[in-house]
Amino acid sequence: MSDVGVVGRNVRRLRTERQLSIGALATRAGLAKQTLANLESGRGNPTVETLLAVSRALGVGATWLLTEWGSPVVVHRADGAGWTEGTGGRRRDLDQIFGTGQVLSSLLQLTRPGTPSPALAPGTLLHAYVVAGVVLAGPVEDQHRLSAGDFIRFPGDVPHVLGAASPPATVHLVTTEPRVQQFSEQAPPPGPGQARS
Repeated sequence: MSDVGVVGRNVRRLRTERQLSIGALATRAGLAKQTLANLESGRGNPTVETLLAVSRALGVGATWLLTEWGSPVVVHRADGAGWTEGTGGRRRDLDQIFGTGQVLSSLLQLTRPGTPSPALAPGTLLHAYVVAGVVLAGPVEDQHRLSAGDFIRFPGDVPHVLGAASPPATVHLVTTEPRVQQFSEQAPPPGPGQARS
């Protein structure tokens, strides 16, 4: 994902956590609504002044907008898998995450191509191991074709796809959703012309 894409995801996540509309955040930042919409969608080329205005309006430092908060797309292909020998057999580690939250483990039998699914709760990650068949998975703008033995981790808090590229397919899916917000509860400062309470 591009650096502007990371900024866009962070702005959208912070704005959503603070329950602000694009228009409300644009007003607080002193920006045009379209400028903010372009930033969130990963289009455009924001200036330093724009990034500073948005970060101030969200009540965070500018580095919060530039940092990937632990949810890049990760793909491990079956042919490059590393196995560790043990006394009872072999183990293949797929991924590890840290934090507190809800973990849901499912076995999916996919019988049709994937269509875009809406974004889930902020911070949600999807971890998919292809058991059988061929799967198309990932954020809408970063989809990957995966075969049996391949693994992918991708953010579920953006529009995404998980479906059979050639039905049927079977996937072991682990969904992790934080129960605590990734970002601080600090209230955003008042926008231009607003009094501080």
